Amino acid sequence: MDSEWLISFFAWGAVINLLLLLLWFLVIIVARDWIINFHGRWFKLSEQSFDKIHYGLLAVFEMLVFIFFITPYLALRFFA
Repeated sequence: MDSEWLISFFAWGAVINLLLLLLWFLVIIVARDWIINFHGRWFKLSEQSFDKIHYGLLAVFEMLVFIFFITPYLALRFFA
């Protein structure tokens, strides 16, 4: 397995995951009320707790993308 393949893997993984993050953010912005009502059928969540949960999960997902995709990409790009 050569370094160019790994660089490509981490680059595409970062792009795909960042697009998923952007999609998640846009869906929460555009369809927030619908999602709250939809989830309200099963869970008793206030709007404030819904916002806290999604904001926290977005932050965790973003950190994981940086740790597992962007950091290895940059390390391989600069040191391989």
